[in-house]
Amino acid sequence: MRARRAFAVLLLTASLGLAGCGAGGSDSGDGAQSAAKPAARDAEGAASSGQAADEAAGAPAEDSADRDTAAKPSALPSAHVIRTATLEVEVEDAAKALAAARRAAANAGGHVENESTERIDDTHVTSNVVLRVPQERYEAVLAELAGAGKLLSRTADAKDVTGQVVDVESRIATQRASVARVRALMDRATRLSDVVTLEAELSTRQADLESLLAQQATLKDRTSLATITLTLSEKEREETREEDDGPGFLDALGGGWDALVATLRWIAVAVGAVAPFAALGAVLYAVWRWLVRPRLPRRPAGPTAPPAPLPAAPPVRED
Repeated sequence: MRARRAFAVLLLTASLGLAGCGAGGSDSGDGAQSAAKPAARDAEGAASSGQAADEAAGAPAEDSADRDTAAKPSALPSAHVIRTATLEVEVEDAAKALAAARRAAANAGGHVENESTERIDDTHVTSNVVLRVPQERYEAVLAELAGAGKLLSRTADAKDVTGQVVDVESRIATQRASVARVRALMDRATRLSDVVTLEAELSTRQADLESLLAQQATLKDRTSLATITLTLSEKEREETREEDDGPGFLDALGGGWDALVATLRWIAVAVGAVAPFAALGAVLYAVWRWLVRPRLPRRPAGPTAPPAPLPAAPPVRED
């Protein structure tokens, strides 16, 4: 009996000991998990702060954007559309309509790209203006411009360039990675020949990257702002002509006076044209008359004829 009691006491003691170890292990496991959570949060905070430090130290924003894009699932690209329109409107006053078109573009958040104004045959004015407006205000501005007068013609076009935009963006990302690889190789290059070769390759790839960036900027400008070409023309004014009843006395008098004035003007012009020659002739005659002629030898006088004999007196008769 004593032996059985002792064995039962040993079994009970061993059971209690095992139960205590299991509880301690579970408590220690829970404690480790609870301690691991703050550690993970600290690690995430350190990683984010390290990334922020890299960006503050001059890490390119494009690389971080590429990492974020690679980490996130790819989404469907948004549509990129190039919108253009051409309007021809007949208005009463082209200058006022042109000022209203400028205000419409400015109120929509756009701007005037270029404009020109021309007066045709001194009867009417025509103005051409190119407006750039945001895509979201394109329809409203188009309707406002079309309502400025009598609409003569209207054409609109929408071109989807989403595929082109996505392709350029993909090529830019690839080209940036290529440039980064060449720069990394340059950092590890030790021979001068390798450095020269890598510099030439880097220049080529950098030029390709800049060309792609220029294409991206052009596409962004054309897809973010719509283009509206507006032509404003005034209606041709017909000049009123009074009926011609024939010239009157005053018309004839005015015409005669104009003819007299024109004649006197032409006479004055002729006199002015002849005056230099007349002055030169007068000077030459004066030189000849008072300087040259007195010095010339005089011609000798011819032989004088004898005086004619007196007629004889008639004979006197003597008776």
